[in-house]
Amino acid sequence: MRHFLLYAVLRLGLWALIWWLLTLMHVGVMLAGVLAALIAMLLSILFLDRFRSAAALRWKAADERRAERRGPVHDEDADYEDSVLDAAEDPDSEDPDSEDSDSDPEIDPETDDAADDHAFAPADGSTDAGAGDAEGQDPSGPAALPELGRLDEGGHDSRGELRG
Repeated sequence: MRHFLLYAVLRLGLWALIWWLLTLMHVGVMLAGVLAALIAMLLSILFLDRFRSAAALRWKAADERRAERRGPVHDEDADYEDSVLDAAEDPDSEDPDSEDSDSDPEIDPETDDAADDHAFAPADGSTDAGAGDAEGQDPSGPAALPELGRLDEGGHDSRGELRG
């Protein structure tokens, strides 16, 4: 703490000295303060390197001691992300949190379409999935989205809701 205070007092004293000299030269109080801060910063970088290094080393040592007292930091989010990345690199390993590792369809870069036409087919293998059949489908999938713009003669949409 002593090194940090010494460095801070030296910089503040340097700023005050430069500010006083600039105000004696009738630069103006506000402009003198700004110029003094810039000049003091440059001079402290050039000439107070030894004091700054000593203060930084003491600050780093104190920070390391505090980190040792707190103990290791365990980040559960980072651990989960690492396990997902490891599972993606090693296709033989199974991640207990994932339901199906092959659920993402392959994308053809030329057509930007799914390589498999049945990528969104139900998991049980059936190909006849009605729009009203919500059993066995992913509730966040495309079948759960309402059909926009399709109203019958009475102004109702395909689910029976009245649309104006």
